[in-house]
Parts: sequence; C-alpha cells; structure tokens
Amino acid sequence: MGLFTKDIKTMNDLFVHQLQDIYYAEQQLTKALPKMADKATDPQLKQGFLTHLEETKQHVKRLEEVFKMHGAQVKAVDCPAIDGIIEEADETAGEVADKAVLDAALINAAQAAEHYEIVRYGSLVAWAKQLGRNDCAAVLAKTLDEEKATDKKLTTLAESKVNLRAAG
Repeated sequence: MGLFTKDIKTMNDLFVHQLQDIYYAEQQLTKALPKMADKATDPQLKQGFLTHLEETKQHVKRLEEVFKMHGAQVKAVDCPAIDGIIEEADETAGEVADKAVLDAALINAAQAAEHYEIVRYGSLVAWAKQLGRNDCAAVLAKTLDEEKATDKKLTTLAESKVNLRAAG
C-alpha cells in the first residue's frame, strides 16, 4: 500500500499505517543488527549493535502493545525505506576492504536507520497525542528516547575513535 492511497482517509488511518510501517522496520532491523555486529571490528561498536538488538526486540514488543491499546490489528506493511537503508548498508559493507573504514561505514548505515526511526516515532508520538491517545504516545516516546540515545552513542563512537582510525 502506498503512503497516500485511498485506504488512508483519516489521521487514525495514517497513525495505524505508520505503526505497521515501523513494525516492519523494527523486525527487519532485528535481522540486520546481528549481521552488522558480525562485520564490526571495533569491540565497542560490535557490543553497541548487540545492545541495540536487545532494545530493538523491546521496540517490537512495545509496538505490539500500542497496536493492542489502540484496538488495531498487529500487522506489518512493507517499508521500502528501511529495506533500502539495509540493502545499501550490505552493499557498502561488501565493498569496503579496510576494516577501520568498514566500521565507519557501519556506523553511517546504523545512523541512517536510527534517523529514519526517529522521524517515524516522532510523528507517531505527535499523532497519538492528537488522537487523544496519550497512553500510546507515552509508550512510543520511550522508544523514541532510546533511538535518540543510540544515535548519540553512535556519533560519539564515530567522532572519538572510529572515524579517526578510518582516516589514518
């Protein structure tokens, strides 16, 4: 289903559609993060991916909770954006021979996914509030905060050592 199809008529329809979109995205990330951890050579980066994998599994459970709270069917819809981000990360990682540069590329790919999620969760929190669903907004805001924290950790790791090693 495209974003602006006849199936989306109301703010509630849009809210549910975006829940389905991010639900799919989180599920895809639970498959991608272990692969990224395997490719990472920096121990802190490797551990960061594994830690975020556990958080991502929680994000899936929270989304299922929000679906139920909102009275919507727990369902995923294809998300070409996250598929593209993951595909691009795989392609780039396959092309980088220097392991230090590979770690920098992996951080970049992870941040692309984080930024996508931050946008989606930010909108979902706002829309949930608009729909009078502060209960859903509170659950979604927990995940939004974790996504922002992960993005900050990735930036710190990149700027403090990974990018320096890659450039050296």
